[in-house]
Order: sequence, then structure tokens, then C-alpha cells
Amino acid sequence: MEILIIVCGLLVALVITTFSCARSYFAKGRLRGMQEAVRELNRGISAHYELDGQVVPERVATALKAFESVFERSNHQRSANPYHAQLWILGNAIGESIWIKGHAAGVRRKAPAQGKIRVDFSIAELLQLSWLAHLGFQHMMPNYRGFEIHRFSGAEDATEGARAVAKIEAAVPAKEKLLIDFSAQAKGRTKLISEWWQEVPNRLIA
Repeated sequence: MEILIIVCGLLVALVITTFSCARSYFAKGRLRGMQEAVRELNRGISAHYELDGQVVPERVATALKAFESVFERSNHQRSANPYHAQLWILGNAIGESIWIKGHAAGVRRKAPAQGKIRVDFSIAELLQLSWLAHLGFQHMMPNYRGFEIHRFSGAEDATEGARAVAKIEAAVPAKEKLLIDFSAQAKGRTKLISEWWQEVPNRLIA
């Protein structure tokens, strides 16, 4: 009977030891996997920035060093909990650097080419400018003999057209504005609108 008890005790001890060893092996493997994953991330980030002749952002490099430092100091621990905070900090730093780099690339892509000027127009403004430009082109040609008449439908329509033209004038570089008094042109357009669409009963629109 005593032998049976001893054998059962040894079996229980063997099971506990085996479970403990397996758990320890799994925990160590998990930690090693985390460290290896971070190292691969570091290689990928470094290679990505080296393509542009840059270095890894300071915040990302600091987070990587902090993670390695924590790993070296706490290598004897079996739990992965001490590393979670450093992984969160590293992930946040990588995400922020990606956003900054992507935003900067987007700004460069949207920026006009050297010597060019870009102006943003709505669909209504583009339509206004298209027929204003066409009409102006026709009347600038010496051989134009057309008789069609184009008129604004009302004060709001005319104001939209004047606003679209003002956008173009505002985009002209400052040194070029010395040649033309755009403010006087804008005031002239506003005066035409206010004089024609003033509040007079039963006024006819040409």
C-alpha cells in the first residue's frame, strides 16, 4: 500500500513538473517571439527610411531601445505582461511616424509643380469660369461677328461669377499684381451687380 502511495505521488510530481516545464518553455518561447518580431520590425522600418536617405524617427528608435532594455533587465521573468506597455509605446510611435511620413508625402503630391499655381474651384465656379472665358475669348477675336447674348440670370448668379473670377485674381503672385489693379476690377464688378439688380419694382432684365 505504501509503495502504491509513493508511486502515485511520483506520478503526480512528474505531471506537475512536466506541466511547469511546458508552461515555462511556452512563456520563454513567447517572449523570444516578441523580441524577434520587434527586431524584424526594426529592420523593416530602417530599410524603409534608408530608401529616402533618412534615419529612423527618434521616437521610434527610443521606443525600440526601451523595449530591448526592458527585455534584458527582465529576461528571467516568465510573464509577458512587463513588455506590453513597451509594445504599446512602440506601436504608438510607429503609427505616429507613419502618419507623419504619409501626410508629408500627400502634401508634396498635392503641391503644384515648380512655377505653377493651383487654385481650388467648385463645380459651379468652374462652369461660371468656362463660359466667362469662352465669351471673353470670342470678344477678344477681331473676326468675331456673333450676335448671341449671354446674361446672368440674377444677382446671385452674377455674384457667383464675380467670386470665381476673384479667386483667380487672388492666386496671381504679389509681384505680378503690381501690373493690374485687381481690387479696382473687383469693385467694378460689384458696382455693376449692385446698380443693375437694385430694388426697383418691375425692372426689366436685358
